[in-house]
Amino acid sequence: MREDMSTVVCVKGEEEEPGEKLSQDEIISRTKQVIQGLDALKQEHHAILDGLLGTLRCLKRDDEEGGVPAVEEKSHMIRKSLEMLELGLSEAQVMMALSAHLSSVESEKQKLRAQVRRLCQENQWLRDELAGTQQKLQKSEQSVAQLEEEKKHLEFMNQLKKYDQDLSPSEEKDSDSSKENLDDLFPDDHDDQAQGIQPSHGSAAAAAAQQGGYEIPARLRTLHNLVIQYASQGRYEVAVPLCKQALEDLEKTSGHDHPDVATMLNILALVYRDQNKYKEAANLLNDALAIREKTLGRDHPAVAATLNNLAVLYGKRGKYKEAEPLCKRALEIREKVLGKEHPDVAKQLNNLALLCQNQGKYEEVEYYYMRALEIYQTKLGPDDPNVAKTKNNLASCYLKQGKFKQAETLYKEILTRAHEREFGSVDGENKPIWMHAEEREEQSKGKQKDGSPFGEYGGWYKACKVDSPTVTTTLKNLGALYKRQGKFEAAETLEEAAVRSRKQGLDTAHKQRVADVLGEPEAREKQRSRESLTPDTVKYESGPDGGEEVSMSVEWNGQA
Repeated sequence: MREDMSTVVCVKGEEEEPGEKLSQDEIISRTKQVIQGLDALKQEHHAILDGLLGTLRCLKRDDEEGGVPAVEEKSHMIRKSLEMLELGLSEAQVMMALSAHLSSVESEKQKLRAQVRRLCQENQWLRDELAGTQQKLQKSEQSVAQLEEEKKHLEFMNQLKKYDQDLSPSEEKDSDSSKENLDDLFPDDHDDQAQGIQPSHGSAAAAAAQQGGYEIPARLRTLHNLVIQYASQGRYEVAVPLCKQALEDLEKTSGHDHPDVATMLNILALVYRDQNKYKEAANLLNDALAIREKTLGRDHPAVAATLNNLAVLYGKRGKYKEAEPLCKRALEIREKVLGKEHPDVAKQLNNLALLCQNQGKYEEVEYYYMRALEIYQTKLGPDDPNVAKTKNNLASCYLKQGKFKQAETLYKEILTRAHEREFGSVDGENKPIWMHAEEREEQSKGKQKDGSPFGEYGGWYKACKVDSPTVTTTLKNLGALYKRQGKFEAAETLEEAAVRSRKQGLDTAHKQRVADVLGEPEAREKQRSRESLTPDTVKYESGPDGGEEVSMSVEWNGQA
């Protein structure tokens, strides 16, 4: 036993030289060795103690009193030695526990240091972001101040010049065609309310909010209105960076696969489309379509809106066969989600009809237009502007097929309804303009041309507040049809009425375009060249849901 104790002490003495510094791992390793040695000594001491106790019992049994004290003394020494070993083992266990605690403390210390480093980095990033935001704020304040000055200048100029009355006849004609091409087949909610019509059906985006739980944020709608304003002025150098910056911010905050990102892609695609950058617009719309199908589902109304935009884009490029299945799928989604009698379904039917008309599928065209017309008349009433516009489109289909009588009937229905809406039922004294035109035609054939001024037989177009591009277009189309039939006097009458109707609407629109008319002739000319389209072609305008959708319409030039 003494030899084992001396061995442990010698080993410990050999390993621990004075002044030697041990690492934490070395201390733990040597402590474990000491624990093993002490445990071995403890076992040996127990064995020796058991042997002494057995000897002591034998001596007492044999009555050998002389050896008992010596054995008891040895037993006492062994017990003391065991107590010391137990104490050493306890101390070693405490050292091991302390070492484990120090390790955990060091680990927590490293974690805290890492957190401090990360917080320092985030703090520096926030400082940089704050500095950048402050710079942007300063630039925005400068821009606001500049716009305020421009606004004051325009208000002053508007007081000096109420209207641009010095336009030459050719310029007036160009302005007329540009205004007509700007008129969308399906007006937005603002236009509806201006005409006293309640937009009960809403837009595809509103339906999406109701049906699918996703609603286009108000900030994106506001941004769309701002972008459209810049684009309408031809200021694409402002509109495009504005869209890209908003798209970048959305992707940083929400990730690429988010419905808001898809909405922003739609808006940017429409700007590219107006710049005739069809390839870039198609790529953006396809990306938006993939995001919406992934996040909202394949049968969501927002997916239908993107499909419709793609179809219109293909139609604008003359790819009618590629556009037709996209338009049909959009129609299926809307019928499934909104119901087959919803006004948005009628709008999709109009677009699909025009695509088929450009492919010569006239039977399908008539079916789609008739169905759209029935929906509008049933859901929105016979006085809704969409009813007249759809009738106008259906008449253009009849003209393409040489069905002039059916087209003439529709044009007369449009003009008669507009007259009744303003002046009541038609009778012998209260006649619509087309009746006056035909009476004047009969008088001219009888060589008794009416010399009365225009105001007596068509004054309602001058007196009433009919600010409807559809009425103006109908007057022109019916006039062209009269010319084809050889009714030149009637055609002239309708053309004069169209001029009056156009001027009535121009007075209202001029207030909104005063900046372009008075101070930005180059931007106005760019606007005309961008939006002027040849007859019998597709027209693409912004839709009602915050830049989400576009529609198509058609106008006839008198040639079948």
